[in-house]
Amino acid sequence: MRLSKIKVSGFKSFVDPTTVLMPSNLVGIVGPNGCGKSNTIDAVRWVMGESSAKYLRGSSMTDVIFNGSSSRKPVGQASVELVFDNSDKSAGGQFSAYNEISVRRVMTRDGQSNYYLNGSKCRKKDVTDLFLGTGLGPRSYAIIEQGMISRIIDAKPEEMRVYIEEAAGISKYKDRRRETENRLKHTRENLERLTDLREEIGNQLEKLKRQAKVAERYKAYKEEERLAKSQLIVVKLRALKDEKVQVEKEIETQNTSFQARLADQRAAETRIETTREEYIKHTESFNEIQGKYYSLGSDIAKVEQTIQHQKGVKTRQQEELQQINDNFAAITEQIEIDNQRAEDVAEKLCELEPQLEEFKFKDEELQQMLDTANEQWQSWQEDWEEFNRKATEPVQLAQVERARIDQLEKQHTQLNQRIDRIKQEQQNLTTDELRQEVEQLIEQELIYNEKTDELKQRLEGLVETINQQRENNRELSKELETVKSGLQQKQGKLTSLEVLQQEALGKNKDSKLGEWLSEKGIDSVSRLAENITVTQGWEKAVEVALGRNIEALCVDDMHEHAASVTQIPDGHLTMLDKHNRNSRDKNSVLTTISEHIAAPWPLDDLIGNIYVADDIQQALSLQPKLGVAETLITKEGVMLGSGWINYSVESDSSIGVLAREQEIKSLRASIDGEAQISERLSSTLDEGRQRLAELESQKEELQRDINTQHREVGNVAAKLSGKRMRLEQIEERLERIENEYLEIQTQVSQTEEEIELSRSKLHEALAISEEINTRREQKSHQRDEIKQRLFEIQEQVRSSKDQAHKLALELQSLNMSKTTIGQNIERMQQQQQQLAQKKEQIDESLQQMDDPSGELQEQLEDLLHERVLIEDKLTEARQKNGDIEQQIRDVETARSTAEQQVQQVREKLETLRLKHQEITVHFNTFDEQMHETGQLFDDIDKGLPQEATEQEWKEKVEQISLKIHRLGSINLAAIDEYKEQSERKTYLDSQNEDLEEALATLENAIKKIDRETRTRFKETFDKVNSGLQAMFPRLFGGGHAFLDLTGADMLDTGVSIMARPPGKKISSIQLMSGGEKALTAVALVFSIFELNPAPFCMLDEVDAPLDEANVGRFGQLVKEMSDRVQFIFITHNKSTMEISTHLMGVTMHEPGVSRVVSVDVDEAVELAAV
Repeated sequence: MRLSKIKVSGFKSFVDPTTVLMPSNLVGIVGPNGCGKSNTIDAVRWVMGESSAKYLRGSSMTDVIFNGSSSRKPVGQASVELVFDNSDKSAGGQFSAYNEISVRRVMTRDGQSNYYLNGSKCRKKDVTDLFLGTGLGPRSYAIIEQGMISRIIDAKPEEMRVYIEEAAGISKYKDRRRETENRLKHTRENLERLTDLREEIGNQLEKLKRQAKVAERYKAYKEEERLAKSQLIVVKLRALKDEKVQVEKEIETQNTSFQARLADQRAAETRIETTREEYIKHTESFNEIQGKYYSLGSDIAKVEQTIQHQKGVKTRQQEELQQINDNFAAITEQIEIDNQRAEDVAEKLCELEPQLEEFKFKDEELQQMLDTANEQWQSWQEDWEEFNRKATEPVQLAQVERARIDQLEKQHTQLNQRIDRIKQEQQNLTTDELRQEVEQLIEQELIYNEKTDELKQRLEGLVETINQQRENNRELSKELETVKSGLQQKQGKLTSLEVLQQEALGKNKDSKLGEWLSEKGIDSVSRLAENITVTQGWEKAVEVALGRNIEALCVDDMHEHAASVTQIPDGHLTMLDKHNRNSRDKNSVLTTISEHIAAPWPLDDLIGNIYVADDIQQALSLQPKLGVAETLITKEGVMLGSGWINYSVESDSSIGVLAREQEIKSLRASIDGEAQISERLSSTLDEGRQRLAELESQKEELQRDINTQHREVGNVAAKLSGKRMRLEQIEERLERIENEYLEIQTQVSQTEEEIELSRSKLHEALAISEEINTRREQKSHQRDEIKQRLFEIQEQVRSSKDQAHKLALELQSLNMSKTTIGQNIERMQQQQQQLAQKKEQIDESLQQMDDPSGELQEQLEDLLHERVLIEDKLTEARQKNGDIEQQIRDVETARSTAEQQVQQVREKLETLRLKHQEITVHFNTFDEQMHETGQLFDDIDKGLPQEATEQEWKEKVEQISLKIHRLGSINLAAIDEYKEQSERKTYLDSQNEDLEEALATLENAIKKIDRETRTRFKETFDKVNSGLQAMFPRLFGGGHAFLDLTGADMLDTGVSIMARPPGKKISSIQLMSGGEKALTAVALVFSIFELNPAPFCMLDEVDAPLDEANVGRFGQLVKEMSDRVQFIFITHNKSTMEISTHLMGVTMHEPGVSRVVSVDVDEAVELAAV
């Protein structure tokens, strides 16, 4: 993959669309200072994803956009496109199929940045991924610009490592590892959140489980209660059904009895009717006989009365006749009076009737006049209503126009006020001060950014110091742990040896001898073995020589304890007086064992006759020299006398006491020494930790300063953004104000025109209203006249009607009097006729009246005889009627009894029917309750015992209700919630397993990446180191250089470069000159290129600090490597220009605008030769 062209537009000084062709592998870019040569490298770096304005020689990212010149305006965006020739298919991934690959970046003034791959919009990451592992990138070793030489040489080991990683092609692995670590971190965070969530849900599940169990029990109890209630209803229905059947049977029985009693009643009534008919017949016969009897008695009485009457009737008739004559005369006189009254009434009627007719005529006239007046009044009212209707129109119009004028005047005032406010706002909205504030904020932002970068550099140095201090602390901690571990082991060993030693020296306080020594107060006295020092190698010989005496108690005064020695309970006891200084003569030929023992006092009493030999052969040779009671002993513990030899092998703890004591003393000394070392290391570690804490505190303080700077930058940026936004808003507002002002002016003009028009209409309406008011006054006067006339006519009509009414009443009274008088006269005339007739009758009766005749007497006797006969019949009939009446009374009694019985049965029947109805109502109620339970009677009835009682089931329902009550508050939703949460818990557990599996996969991936990274980094490091060692002498003409690792871990170890030019011994690369540093950096970069050639290499005045000899070697090396790498170099050196096959000149004929001139050197040479 080779860079074939660069297309630039609006980028820094390249304002016009410019295509920079790269036709060969040696392209030189030349031109005067400041013409924009380095802008080509900035363009390449920018399009590859550079996001720091500092590395693009600017203060903000928008500085890459052409900002104008003396003759040109600023442009709105910058665009750079790199076109690569990929005919060798060296680009990996999906782009290997393309022969040409284009990468373009576009940025606008608002900071919007877009990337394009082969014309398709993409992410910055896609561009970065394209160049991963190729050696290309915004800050890769393939682009060496001005100042980068010093950055490479002065780079920290961690920064230098980046170049090796890029050469090894593991930068993509690092990115993938970083992404994997991020995913791992997110996975762990998700796992932690999921664990917390699972724990929370687990706790909820515990609660919900309990609540669900209670809810289940509640539902079970409720179901049991519902079943029990249903069964109780069935029990009640059973009882009601049985009771209903029983009542229906009783109703049927009583109904039969009722019908029987009713039949008896009806039979009694039938008998009563028959008897009554018979009684009626006999009564009629009796009445007939009695009538005859009474008739005969009447006839007899009449006859007797007639006889007696005829005697006194004449006198009465004469008196009655006189009375009739008097009444007749009085009636005649009254008739004459009534006739006179009738004549007076007739005369009065004749007088009043014409008056009434006159009043009727006058009333008709007045009524006509009233109708006319009413018509006039009605007409006036209609005319008045029409007048008012027409009169309101101009008034309403005037009111409307007046209101419209008020509204328009208010609107006019508001518009003027609005104009004033707009003018005031326009005066207040000034942009000069705001623009100045924006410029100040930009300067503040630049200062804060520079300070932030400075603080970051300080922080990086401090972090490196902290890491170094942390590593030192870690090493000290490890060393301290090692010392403490060894110290603990030695202390443990010392404790074990001391226990064995105490046991061997008889210091066991638990034994009887130990208790006895404790009682005597000498248990803490030192033993002989603790007070002597033996020559190395003779420990066993001394132990054998001393035997049990090695446990001897070293006391100050042996005589104080000698008396009680025989009281020891068991065991062996030896006491040694410390103040005994007795010694004995020694064999001058032999060496005593005391020579190998250093003791505070002589031990001749114990071992003075024991001599030493180095081995058994020497002992045997010295044996003849032994005297009596003298003994030889070897290092191995073999004892020889003058005639005997002894050696024993023992395995108990008493063997090796002296050696053990020596080891104990040595351990104590060693422990004391290591304790001092531990204290010293601990103190040093504490100091290191304190130093680290101080550094961390400094780091935190520095970080706080950086955060403060970030906040300040953020505040300034926010203020800047706010001010810029405010400035834009003000400008937009000013524009809107101008438009609004023009619009309001137009509205003001329109409002004034409308006000004038409304005022004109108002004047017209007011004029019409004045004319209408004049006509209203005329109408009002006319109304008063018509109303007065109507009132007068109405008064006349009322007066005429009152007089006519009175006259009519009077006439009516007279007519009634006339009628009454006529009726009285007619009645009295009738009375006269009756009196005259009665007078004639009386006169005739008086003329005919004589004495009673014999005929009346005979008639009386016949009637008396007939009455006797009738009396007998009457007595017989009365007797029969009495019998029938008795029969009727008997039948009535029977009927009454039957009625009572019927009533009783009816009452019982009604009671039973009411009870049946009540049972039916209860049955239907319980049946409805049964229906509401959703269960069937037959289903419940089948499973219910027949002997079930209502009371038993009521108690059962109460018991279940009590159980439900004891459950307390119930969360019925807990069952569904528990199920839901359980499903969620299961799902989360599955997610947890997936996350743990993903975690394991990611950790395995990281391990795999780490293995691959370590391998490739080590291999690349070795190759680059070898290349540097070969390349450096070529560039310097001697000397040597090499790379060194700062750590053992290939994942994070830094890389440092060591170089020594020929004839120099430099301890640090910083002591090298600028040219030497440049050549060293070039040697490193070219070594990397030898290993992993990038598609191209850009060199920006790298040869500037080199002399002619070095420039020659540099040019030669570039020319050799151009077979594999495309070099694009910016230079002012003629020797470097000579190696290029294609020269591109950058000029700035127009100030501030760069242009490109390209020359093919080979073609130019050919043309020159011609």
